[in-house]
Amino acid sequence: MCTNIVYEWLKTLQLPQYAESFVDNGYDDLEVCKQIGDPDLDAIGVAVPHHRRRIHEAVRRLKEADQTTAGLYFTLEPQP
Repeated sequence: MCTNIVYEWLKTLQLPQYAESFVDNGYDDLEVCKQIGDPDLDAIGVAVPHHRRRIHEAVRRLKEADQTTAGLYFTLEPQP
């Protein structure tokens, strides 16, 4: 299995055993993972209740991180 951002994310959640199932089901990017709900976890094969809660909480944190950085941007312009 190749290392990717979803694997690293799941590893920080102490749930790396689901990485292959996430990727096999199209969840190979954190942007896509932000859309995960209960039906998705069923399809991925996450049946353990506390694993599901851990993933839901992590998805919530990903979404919150988006909201705090939503107004932050910059442009690269040459210096005079």
